[in-house]
Amino acid sequence: MTLATATATTAAAAVPIAELAPTALPGAAANAPLHAVRSPWPVFWVASVAAFLVSLDSTMLYAAFGALRAGFPGASAADMSWVLNAYTVVYAAILIPAGGLSDSYGRKRVFMFGVTLFIAASAACGLAGSVGWLIAARVLQAVGAALLTPASLSIVLAAFPQSKRAVTVSLWGAVGGFAAAVGPSLGSFVIQSIGWPWAFFINLPIGALSLWCGAYLLKESARSAQRPKVDLVGMALLIVAVGAMALAIVESESAAWTRTQLTAAAATGVIALVTFVVWARTVRDPLVDLKLFRHPTYSAVNAATLSFGIAFAMMFFTFFFYTSNVWHYTQAQAGLAIAPGPLMVIPVAVVTGRLAGRYGHRPFLVGGGLLFACTGAWFMFVPGLEPAYLTQFLPGLFLSGMSVGLVMPSLSGAAVSKLPAAHYAVGSAVNQATRQIGSVIGVAVTVLLLGHGAVQRGDFNAIYGLHIGLALLTAVLCLWVNTRPAPRPA
Repeated sequence: MTLATATATTAAAAVPIAELAPTALPGAAANAPLHAVRSPWPVFWVASVAAFLVSLDSTMLYAAFGALRAGFPGASAADMSWVLNAYTVVYAAILIPAGGLSDSYGRKRVFMFGVTLFIAASAACGLAGSVGWLIAARVLQAVGAALLTPASLSIVLAAFPQSKRAVTVSLWGAVGGFAAAVGPSLGSFVIQSIGWPWAFFINLPIGALSLWCGAYLLKESARSAQRPKVDLVGMALLIVAVGAMALAIVESESAAWTRTQLTAAAATGVIALVTFVVWARTVRDPLVDLKLFRHPTYSAVNAATLSFGIAFAMMFFTFFFYTSNVWHYTQAQAGLAIAPGPLMVIPVAVVTGRLAGRYGHRPFLVGGGLLFACTGAWFMFVPGLEPAYLTQFLPGLFLSGMSVGLVMPSLSGAAVSKLPAAHYAVGSAVNQATRQIGSVIGVAVTVLLLGHGAVQRGDFNAIYGLHIGLALLTAVLCLWVNTRPAPRPA
């Protein structure tokens, strides 16, 4: 899970329950408890610990990028970007059908398998002796994360009565948001103290605790009689499309790739994307039901989600590049310096989500997009060559936290607010996958512009210019979003 998904768990605190559930929970079966203990809270903490694990891992790896490059001196920044992007591409493709798999094969079974795979892959990451090994292990991590995340939320939803679910999901989202906030600081401290492998090894005791408690506390859910068909062809086409285009971006300045090869990679991505759309229009059970995009609000929200996801990943990744390369902060100092921004997201997201239910999402999306553009302008013009954290960097972090808190939950809520109830699960999953694709592009662009050896202050202006443009595009796209509740009759 990348940072965009980690922050999306914060957004979960502010979105109506039906819009967030990765799997449908209709009827009495939805309200049946999955555990034998009287209080549902132990079940909540077992499931939330796993979600905490995934969110923590994502932001720690943003902090670990520099240490990973130092640990593999023969690898370029473009090569190392696949440690992040391979994970994100696979996660996005598998996340969409993962909720249905937990209903069909049992939520406990899928959850436990996802956690087991995630921690086993984490161990393989920490033991990696080459970049290729590390990337392969990250792909396995992505599969585990994609399986456990929707299963975790489904377990939490089913453990509580309907009247308690709003509070429960708010807390579940806050756990993920807190993990995303502390990840940079904790990760930077761990990496500087005992090395980059421990950014992965730290997952082992946390995951083992979740498995041990889950084995005793969780009861298996009733399985759906109808097994969903997984569109493996669609998943493969999506992975190839996004991966090939990201490759063309990150290697565009590399001497190891010719222009002909890069053009071929970009063309492969475009052809795979077109084929994916054609396949989705013809196959009976596609990975993405294109009928969803007949809803104007859903189409506008997903376009805005893509542009915002790109800008968001660029912003967060650039924070580490700037504090480390321009102000020459240590790893631990950089992680601690960045933490206030993610921490601001949590309270703003909760308040925004509740107000959006009354006034609709558009004012928060448009206003948040404009504020996010102001964030890019602040970092473009204010911070200088000499460290001045309190006056030059911290105010920009507060702006970024407020703008993300305004936009992220509103995108999640608006994406499914006008969809039929039967499409809530897949509609939410597609929106999250779109955010992941944006994150891949954002990381690729950042590595392209800042991944060379000697980074200068002027190199950041192009990043911030793109940040401002994408934030303004997000605000414009959200003008077509209409989720304002109909007025009640007098």
